[in-house]
Amino acid sequence: MGKLAFIQEKEADANSHTREQYVEIKMGNHDLFFKKGYKVLYTLNDFLLGLWFLIGSIFFYFESLKTWGVTLFVLGSLQMLIRPSIRMVHSIHMKKLYQKEYEEKQNNG
Repeated sequence: MGKLAFIQEKEADANSHTREQYVEIKMGNHDLFFKKGYKVLYTLNDFLLGLWFLIGSIFFYFESLKTWGVTLFVLGSLQMLIRPSIRMVHSIHMKKLYQKEYEEKQNNG
């Protein structure tokens, strides 16, 4: 069974599902579609993160470059916070959106 068949089989219905079930189904379908676009951003972030730590580590071999090495470590550490922060904000936003959609469908139908 392909992903599209699974999505079609797992349609959310505000009349036959609880709000939690509705939101979970919608979030699951959303993840399958949107994770593809984020994969490129995550890969680029991870590549740059590795690059900063590699260059920073090399800079520690040279006394005159240690300050730049520390700066790159701080930049890399900051980047480590970016990925989960984006994922968390995105997830919270989508959950609120689907909860609102559920409420509207309950009130209209």
